[in-house]
Amino acid sequence: MNESVLIITDFSEKIPVEAQEIDSQYFDIVKLFQDVEENGLVDTFLMRVNDPKQRFKEIKRSVTLIKAAGGLVKNAESAYLFIERLGKWDLPKGKVETGERMDETAVREVEEECGVSVESLGEKIRSTYHVYFLRGEFILKKTNWYHMSVQGTPALVPQIEEDIQQALWIKPDSFASVLKNTYPLIKEMIGDLFPVIKQ
Repeated sequence: MNESVLIITDFSEKIPVEAQEIDSQYFDIVKLFQDVEENGLVDTFLMRVNDPKQRFKEIKRSVTLIKAAGGLVKNAESAYLFIERLGKWDLPKGKVETGERMDETAVREVEEECGVSVESLGEKIRSTYHVYFLRGEFILKKTNWYHMSVQGTPALVPQIEEDIQQALWIKPDSFASVLKNTYPLIKEMIGDLFPVIKQ
């Protein structure tokens, strides 16, 4: 939720950050997001329930869920593909089309957004979730991220019609400059994959 985070956990889990606890009985994700938006909150919210997975399923069923997929793409020189879109660094991704598997979406979107050919699709890194309003409708977006690789170091062609300003190959020792101006979910994922990088 912008810079805010919602953690859904059980009563045994210890949370290593300060978090504002919210009552699960009266929880409304749309209202929480509206409060975050209207008041400019940057906070970590914590909801404790007996069955976190079941509660998250209930939340997903209560809102519009959009699926997307993207990739962390490595070239032959061990540099990784980042895009700059609307002034923020990101990884290439896009929405799943009808009848398409999420890993197929990830490959297609990388190739379309950056003009490269994916040689190898690796394991899924993780799924991330974020929320937003689209034309007045509350949306929960699930994105699956995959490891990928390309042959050599191909030239990149950013998809301008998708508001991609530039696409660059960046080595891990230069990630810090990207992570200063990216989204919290991307920053967290890259930090987990490359723990030695100082953010």
